[in-house]
Amino acid sequence: MKLMTKAIEKKVPALYAQEHVKDPTVHAKFFNPCGAQTWYLLERDGDTCFGYVDLGHGGAELGYFSLSELQDIKLPFGLKIERDRWWDATPLSRVMKGEVS
Repeated sequence: MKLMTKAIEKKVPALYAQEHVKDPTVHAKFFNPCGAQTWYLLERDGDTCFGYVDLGHGGAELGYFSLSELQDIKLPFGLKIERDRWWDATPLSRVMKGEVS
């Protein structure tokens, strides 16, 4: 599965574009289908992404991640990191409160 589509590329703002926005928008969600890791995309510049990252061990935080590194992760049974195809742009506050999954 392609993690970044043309439609998402058009919507995701450049790095720091939402820096002063009170409740920035999460434009895409990437997840490990056989684990608890989730990456919520806020902004990007080429391969470098900024978002809310939950690695599933009790602490989630805002930070940078690489789209190509996500694509290169090899999981059991030939699985890879996936994009939530049904994700709708959502305020970060809802994600951080656990109101969306």
